[in-house]
Order: sequence, then C-alpha cells, then structure tokens
Amino acid sequence: MGLNRLSPPFLKSVSLRSDEVEWDRFPFNIFNFLNKTKFQLNFTTPVTFFIGENGTGKSTVLEALASLCGFHMGGGSSEHQLHVTADQSVSNLAGSLRPSWLPKVSKGFFFRSDTFADVARYIDDEGNPDVHDNRRLHDRSHGESLFAVFNDRFVTSDRCMYLLDEPENALSPARQMSFLRFLKIWEASGNAQIIIATHSPIIMSYPGATVLKFDREEIVPVQYTDTEHYKITKAFLANPEKFHSQLFDDIE
Repeated sequence: MGLNRLSPPFLKSVSLRSDEVEWDRFPFNIFNFLNKTKFQLNFTTPVTFFIGENGTGKSTVLEALASLCGFHMGGGSSEHQLHVTADQSVSNLAGSLRPSWLPKVSKGFFFRSDTFADVARYIDDEGNPDVHDNRRLHDRSHGESLFAVFNDRFVTSDRCMYLLDEPENALSPARQMSFLRFLKIWEASGNAQIIIATHSPIIMSYPGATVLKFDREEIVPVQYTDTEHYKITKAFLANPEKFHSQLFDDIE
C-alpha cells in the first residue's frame, strides 16, 4: 500500500513572509536564524524535538506554531479561553510566518509548563467532564495532573497537533520514560503530529524523531547521540566525582 498523503506531519513547513517582518523588533532582532529571508523550518516526521540552551528561541518558535494552530497562548486547546496576557512577540512572529499544511489541523493541545496550573484550573472549573476518575486536577500532584490530561484530553480519534514546551518539568525520570509510551501511542494512531521543546535526554531519545538544535544563529538537525544533552549526561553518570571536582575546586 502507498503512503497516506494526509498522514502526519500535517504542518509540513513554515517560512518567513519577509514583507511582513519588523526587523528591529523582538524576536527578529535577537535570533539571527530569523534574519534570513530564506528561513524555512521543515517537518518530515510525526515527532519533532526542539533542543538547545536557554534563550535560543525554542519556546518562541513553538509558541508561534501554537498560534498558527489556533491554540490559546496560555496553553490548552483552541476551546480554552484563559485569562492570561498574550506575549506580543509571539504575535509578531506568528503573523510573519507562512505555514504549509496538508491538511490544515486546528484540533489538539498546547502544553506550557509555566502556565499549566492555569489550564488545569480552567479544566476543573468547567467541570472536568473527560477525566475518568472525576478527581480535580488540582487535587493531584503536578505530574499526576499532567498524566491525567495526557490520558483524557490528548485524543487521537481526529487529526491533531500536540505542542509541548518542556513537559519534563513536571515529570520524574521514571515518568519521563512513561511519557515515551504516550508518544508511541499518539504516533501509532496515525493522527497526531507532535512538536516538543525539551532539555530531557530521556524524552529526546524517542526513536525515529527529528531533533532540531537551536542556537541564535541557526537551526540544524542533529543525531540524538551527538547532542550535548546526551554526551554530558552520559559522561556525568559514568564519573560524577570528576565533574564534582571540576565544579567545586575553587570553592573553599
């Protein structure tokens, strides 16, 4: 059988509409990878990871993609209307991007670790109708409430976009490994495109995913074992005493 042309990734690429760019405003005056009229970000696999140091533009780009999907900037689905102030820089970038869809998808969920408490409160206030055990999300730990949302709100019966910004912030290492199972279930449905900004070497190990490394100059694809996250974690766990010595040798 041939490949289904309407299978993920649904968002094939985004490029800059250079005539719409205000070059002297954030984020265009900070991230040089945006200061190129030929900027284009391509998606070729159902699962894509954005990685890089803090301040390299991962979350900024992810939030702009969420805006293109029609999700609220506070997180949640397109149906959530949270009372949070939108970041004008996200509007600046989203309004300057030209997406290429096949097909256009607006269902799904945008997870932001720093505003998830607001999303959980919104879900609780609307009666939490989809949570199977009827417990309020705020009556659970952070990680438990996140897993409840994964179980009950991330539904793949229709084509959907799942965008997650640093989900590992709420998850122990064991839960991060359990999260890999969610990724496999979502991908296996054939109805989900997943884009995740992460620092977790456990999460970014997911097989078959595209890993895009951000710095302020460029965005480039990398192999998992070539990432600093993998190399540093592997070296540290092999010899933590060596790292402790280097880190603490100037402290009396």
